[in-house]
Formats: sequence, C-alpha cells, structure tokens
Amino acid sequence: MKFRFGPFRKSAEPTAVAAGQDFRASARRGAGDTMRGRLILTSACFILVYGSIIGRLVQMGVSLPQESVTLGNAQAAVSAARPDILDRNGEILATDIKFASLYAEPRRVVDPDEATEQLATVFPDLGTDTVRQRLASKQGFIWLKREITPAQQAAVHGLGIPGIGFLTENKRFYPSGRTVAYITGHVNIDNQGIAGIEKYIDDQWLGDLQKAGMASNNLEPIRLSVDLRVQQVLHDEITAAMQRYTAKSSAAVVLNVKTGEVLGMTSAPDYDPMNPAEALDPNNMNRASAAVYEMGSTFKIFATSMALDSGKVKITDTFDATQSLNIGGFTIHDFHGKHRVLTVPEIFIYSSNVGTGREALRVGSEGQQEFLKRLGLMDKVPTELPEIARPILPKRWSDLVTVTVSFGHGIAVSPLSAATAASAVMNGGILIPPTFFPRTEEPGGSGKSADIPGYRIGGKTGTAEKVVNGRYSNDKRFNAFIATFPIDDPQYLVLVVFDEPNPERPGLPATAGMNAGPTAGNIVGRIAPMLNVEPRFDDVDVPLMAAY
Repeated sequence: MKFRFGPFRKSAEPTAVAAGQDFRASARRGAGDTMRGRLILTSACFILVYGSIIGRLVQMGVSLPQESVTLGNAQAAVSAARPDILDRNGEILATDIKFASLYAEPRRVVDPDEATEQLATVFPDLGTDTVRQRLASKQGFIWLKREITPAQQAAVHGLGIPGIGFLTENKRFYPSGRTVAYITGHVNIDNQGIAGIEKYIDDQWLGDLQKAGMASNNLEPIRLSVDLRVQQVLHDEITAAMQRYTAKSSAAVVLNVKTGEVLGMTSAPDYDPMNPAEALDPNNMNRASAAVYEMGSTFKIFATSMALDSGKVKITDTFDATQSLNIGGFTIHDFHGKHRVLTVPEIFIYSSNVGTGREALRVGSEGQQEFLKRLGLMDKVPTELPEIARPILPKRWSDLVTVTVSFGHGIAVSPLSAATAASAVMNGGILIPPTFFPRTEEPGGSGKSADIPGYRIGGKTGTAEKVVNGRYSNDKRFNAFIATFPIDDPQYLVLVVFDEPNPERPGLPATAGMNAGPTAGNIVGRIAPMLNVEPRFDDVDVPLMAAY
C-alpha cells in the first residue's frame, strides 16, 4: 500500500503559515479584549459605586424634607400654648410651664443597638427590644420619653447619640392643685383639655386655634367667676367634715343668687389635676354637678314656693297634720310631728312631710311638674362645665309620686341644680343659669345649727333615706343643707351635701342638722367677710328659719 504525501505536504505549508498568522492576530485581539474587559469592569464598578452614592444622595435629598416636615409637625404640636386660667381676683388657677421631652429620628440613628444601650443608662425602661426595633425602623420621628427633668436631659445630652434630640413642650401647672380640680379640670399629655373648664375652652375655640397653628404664647388669660379664697374654704371645710363624719363623699357649692356666678364648688374625694390618672378612679368624681341624689327635705323649699306661686295656697292657709297621710297604699309620717293643724309657715319650719304632701296634692301633679320645669329641676343644668348630670325623673307621676317628690323623694337632681333652683327662690323668682365666668347682676328647725353670730342665715335641712336594693334604708342617708345670707336681702347661697355620714360621736343622730348644717355655718362664717357681708348684731339670735 502506498501513501501519497505529496499533495498533503504541498498544501500543508501554506496552511501552517496562515495558522501562525491567525494565532498572532488572535493573541493580539485577546490582549485587547482583556484590556477592554478590564476597562469595562472597572468602569462598571465605578458606575455602581458612584451610582449607589448618587442614589443615596437622591434618596436623602428626597427623604430629608419629609423628615423635617415630620419633626416640624411635632414641634408645632408641642408648642401649642394654653391661656392662663385666673380666678375673679386675678389669682392663677392654671398656667403653662416649659419642660423637655426626648425624641429620636431613627433614620439618623447610626447604631440602634448602641443607642438603646446608652439610653438605658439614663432611662432603664428604654433599654428594651421594643425601643431597639423602633430606633431601627428608619421612621422620621418618634417620641421616646415625655416630660423629662433637666438632670435627665443633661445626662442624655452628654451621651452624644446621633439622631436623639429634645423638644420643649408646654406642661399645664395648677398652683392650687386639688382645691380647684373639679372646676379647672385637667389636660392630657399633649396639653389638650379633657375635663372641666380646660375642656370647655378647647371645645369652644382653643382646639380650632391650635389646629390652625395659631395658639401662641400670648393668649389672653381666661378669668372665672370663682373666688379662690372661697374655694379654699369650701375645700378645707368639706374635706375636714367628711373625715369628721366618716362620710362616703361630700360636696359644696356657693352661688351669687343675683348673678348666678359660681364662687366656689368642690367635691370630696378629690384628685390631683397634675396626675390625671387619679381622675379615672370612680370614687373621684365631681359629685357637685356630675352626680344626682334625692335631695330630701331641701325640696320643701320648692314645694312651699310652688304652693304659694300656684295661687291655690295662701300664706294664711292651714293643713291637717294631726295624723299620718295615707296614699297609694303607703303611709307618710312626720319625723318630728306636731300632730295638729299647721299653717303654711309652720309646715316649712317644722318640715312636715304630711303638710307638704297635702300642699302638693292641692296644686296637683301637672302643676308640680310645670313648676319644677320652670325651676330647671327637670332638665340638665345649662352651664359651661362639661361634667353635668341629667336628673332622674319618675316614670309615672301618680298622686303618691306628687307627695313624695314634694319632700325630695322619687326625683334625683345634682346639688348644682338644686342650688340653682333655690337661688331663684331666694332672689325673687328669677331663674338664672349658673356660670363659671364673671357675670353682672341681671334684672329681673335644725337650721339653728347653721346660725353664726352676726350673720342672718336662712336655711333648710334635708335628710333623705338612700335606696338600697330597691328599698329605702333606715341607716344610710344623704344629708343636705341649703343656706342663704344675709336672709333679709339674700346675696349668696351655700349648699352642703354628705353621702352616708355617721354620727360625730356615739349617741348623736346623723341627721343633716348635725352635720350638713354646722358645716354650712362654718363656711358662711369664714366666707362672709371675704364677700364684704358685714355682721349685724340686732336681733340676730332670733331664728329666721328652722327645720327638723
């Protein structure tokens, strides 16, 4: 076998040369491609790095204004001021003070873990996973701690944590504390009124002003009708008396009968408006206006007035009180019965349930309801204070109800409502809605225990048995005393109430004449000089009103 190599060799040389040339060209091309690849890769890296930087800058450029707005909103919210609240003589009842609060801008916090640990050295309660997560959330703004002390602020400032700062807030301060709590009310953590006059002014105009960002630090002060001196006397006497008679609660109101101005109003137990959480305790409610009670024999003021106003009863009329009054299957007794015929003044002086009931029956159910309606006793008291209770009225007004309502059973009203109605009786028959703001004058028995030498006081006791499990209790009472002075020209009215008082000492009764009456007398004796009511000593020992 022969192999032919010639043609192969002949053709192989040129092929080898061409291959060598292609190899060198390919090598040159490979080197160039590598260089170009490296350049491309390097360029891509630069693009990625700088693109990332540019992207972050763009992101920061977009997000920073948003953070500023968030912080700005917080600054606007906490800087909202409230006006001072003053008493009628210019004494400060409520004012704003400045304090610092701690906040964070999580997007600016470099190391959330370290920041949390550092904050915990000043505020141990901030060293939690929840706080760490919030700092790592990249939010624009969060509160960390409200109302911190200057020492705490200095300690946090010394830590130098990026993204942590302070805002100056307005905090409400009540110089007289518990003394005026039920009138001024209080605010929440954001300095917004949520009770009392604080809530009233927010609802009327301040809330809208704050939303509009126009609540500056130069707001005109709010002046009330309240006299802080009178208020302090009320608070002092009511608190002491509640302890003396171991009562469940107590309350008192002082009104100007000719203007309707509330000069003082208090209730015990009370609360500290600087610690609003205390107001959540059901025991710490304003019993002067936000609670209703059967006012007992103090309602005989209205029954007697109703009888005379109706024209169906004259001051010279007499009513048979020799025996008990039987009506609707029930028997009405007198506490200290005289067991004889009584005149209209005697019915009131001796606080006769029988006589008062007979007067009411002569007027009739419709006439009674119409009169009580005119006195405002069947409606919610129209006044500025938000905490006002509605009366509890009988569902059906029978003859029995007409009788029991005449001496304050079967109908429950607030002490403020009773005081307002009594003021209308004392001022000549003009019903003036009570007000907590200054107002100019508009046209328009056991009571001996309240007797204070030199001051002519007229008053009416009321001892009402409380309803327990649907029945009137023999040993649980609600006592009240309404007094006005000077009785020959009534100017002011004092109402004192006690819920379930006990005898001051064993052997004594627990009637209104033994607790509410003396307390009202103490109040009058202390506030009369403050109100420029001068004592008189001509025939002052002659009782002008008495009741059992």
